Amino acid sequence: MTMLDARDETSHLESVAIKEEKLLVASQWQLIRWKFARHRLAVVALIVLIIFYVAAAFAEFVAPYSPGHYDADLTLAPPQWLHFFDDGRFQWRPFVYGVSSAYDANTFETVYTQDQSLKYPIYLFAQGDPYELWGIFKSDRHLFGVKEGTVFLFGTDNMGRDVLSRVIHGGRVSLSIGLVGIAISSLIGIFIGGISGYYGGVTDMIIQRIIEFIRSIPTLPLWMALSVALPPTWTILQVYFGIVIILSLVGWTGLARVVRGKFLSLREEDFVMAARLNGSTEIRTIFKHLLPSFYSHIIASLTLSVPGMILGETALSFLGLGLQAPAVSWGVLLRDAQFIRVLASSPWLLLPGVFIVVAILCFNFMGDGLRDAADPYASI
Repeated sequence: MTMLDARDETSHLESVAIKEEKLLVASQWQLIRWKFARHRLAVVALIVLIIFYVAAAFAEFVAPYSPGHYDADLTLAPPQWLHFFDDGRFQWRPFVYGVSSAYDANTFETVYTQDQSLKYPIYLFAQGDPYELWGIFKSDRHLFGVKEGTVFLFGTDNMGRDVLSRVIHGGRVSLSIGLVGIAISSLIGIFIGGISGYYGGVTDMIIQRIIEFIRSIPTLPLWMALSVALPPTWTILQVYFGIVIILSLVGWTGLARVVRGKFLSLREEDFVMAARLNGSTEIRTIFKHLLPSFYSHIIASLTLSVPGMILGETALSFLGLGLQAPAVSWGVLLRDAQFIRVLASSPWLLLPGVFIVVAILCFNFMGDGLRDAADPYASI
């Protein structure tokens, strides 16, 4: 072995020793973070979800128009594509061509054509429809827009409203329902599942029979029956929270079983016995010792449950039993795409469904990454 090879071997052994030392002193959350970072697909999914939630939180600023903005002369207009080349020359500022319309007497439909004589440059932080961000900050600046003309990157609906702007605003409702619903169902599931697993016996048997009964009921008919019970005089905000509560009352059973199984396996461990001998109350033992021992598994399970909440709201709104116009959600937007005749001529109305699919896939990928990272037997 040459001197250079010996140095490389020594350097490699030192790096391995440093890595092992870091693993020995690392906390559980550090190990989870390191293992999650190695799951490339989960990291990409997390980045996409962050973009979705940031866009939804700042929807008034990010969207080029307000959700109610319409152009009566451009109903069901096709998307206006971004262009970077003008007369064969590349330009840094993108632009869209104008749209001209004509009535077809044979098909009784409006035909739209691209008018290349009209060019509308895209500007960042353009002035547009006035709004109040979160009901506090007044402004009329949008992330992008045009000074004249229109920019409908996703086309328009049957009332001439910008589909892209409505998709961004709809994401605020659909994505937030997933988080708020999971927050409520997690409290119910952890509490009931903890009681079932910690006490066992008759209490466990009764709770498990209730869970089995709830899970035996078909989910969609149960959602529909509960949503129909909502008073028709409720405001949009009241219906929103009503839908959240309905989804939460049905969605807690899966987490409750996960928590029960963990409690059954951990309640006889030495650290639980030591807590009891030290005079710890049952509530303190549950929330101070048992739950923190598998927080990572709970987070992974909750992440995988969010798609169910989003799909539940989408299904109810699509069927007309959830949120109704003028509320804007992905499910409400998809109602415009339920007629074959409309889809044949305006397929861009299905774009809200694409965002639903992407969000669901990202939550599933991120949940898989968290579940693998939370596995204590997985190698770092």
